[in-house]
Amino acid sequence: MVCGTQTDERYICFMADAIASWRHPQNMFAGVAGNNPGSQGHQDCGGPQVRWLTSYLDVQRPFHLKGSFIPVGVKGSVFSESIMDHQAIRQQMPTLVAGHVPSNARSFQFNIFDGKPKETMLGFHIDPQPFEGKVVAITDDAIVVKISRTRFAVLDRTLVTEVPPEGAKVEVSPYARRRFDGLRADTPEEVIEHRADGTQCTIQRMTLGAAPAKLPVAHPQCLELQQLIEQMEEMPAPDGHRRITHMLVDAQASDFSLVDPKPSDIIRTPPSVSFTVETAKFAGLVSVIYMRGADTYSVELQHNGERVERLDDVYFDMLGETLAELIDDGLWRCIQVRSLHKTARGRKVA
Repeated sequence: MVCGTQTDERYICFMADAIASWRHPQNMFAGVAGNNPGSQGHQDCGGPQVRWLTSYLDVQRPFHLKGSFIPVGVKGSVFSESIMDHQAIRQQMPTLVAGHVPSNARSFQFNIFDGKPKETMLGFHIDPQPFEGKVVAITDDAIVVKISRTRFAVLDRTLVTEVPPEGAKVEVSPYARRRFDGLRADTPEEVIEHRADGTQCTIQRMTLGAAPAKLPVAHPQCLELQQLIEQMEEMPAPDGHRRITHMLVDAQASDFSLVDPKPSDIIRTPPSVSFTVETAKFAGLVSVIYMRGADTYSVELQHNGERVERLDDVYFDMLGETLAELIDDGLWRCIQVRSLHKTARGRKVA
């Protein structure tokens, strides 16, 4: 169904997925590497619901910021989830922005960026857009950036790539899921449709609540390999925000190859997906292999042609957790901050 109006032979089509299927994609994959009773794994429970918060000026509120950074320290992990105290931030914000809110403004709004996913009112995860602003306050745990007249952003200081001085103009790029072509995963898909009269038109198609990252591989003939690829594209990563393929994009996965056997050769030549990654945890070749006899997966790591590690008996709903343990270094949580400087003609440069 096409919604909206035609503009320059383009249409915008919005297709709503079933919310239950989107929030619990593991229900879609009965039949491959997961039929065994008692199989373990993660369910996509979603992230904390975070909205713009409105506060009222009250300079008497106390200052008790307690957020801190705790490194995981396991197999090269860099970041753990932020433990920034949101309640303390809400209490301190009136004091931090008191001198930066117009005198005739009765309230102000702020959003906290601490590496955790954000949701819409419908429960869909969203990726924030980059924004520019001025640093108005810096504490041991937070950086406050003024975005507009009464709107502010609070950045977890342990996640920013640069701590600018107070008063600096900055460009902030919070984490956003991406595809293998480098574009944001929520970029509308462009397809060419053929009309009944023989003409063509370009359609921009967006599925509400979806930010797909398709594997850059050819469509295989082996049914089990098709289902493995579908699971990697739809099953959640342990953080609940990304899919497994998003995690592979963040791990700089490339050089994908498939083993696509005939049905008669599925035991002798197990179907698999292989790719190289480059992270602080591991750099080398990763292979996800389907073992038909056990109806499970095996994940194998190789470096310079030598096997480094192999995990067997991985059920389909354990795949995201297993890959995260092996290759996810947490650097994707970083908030990109760049200082902007004005040239003599007033243009902004990084």
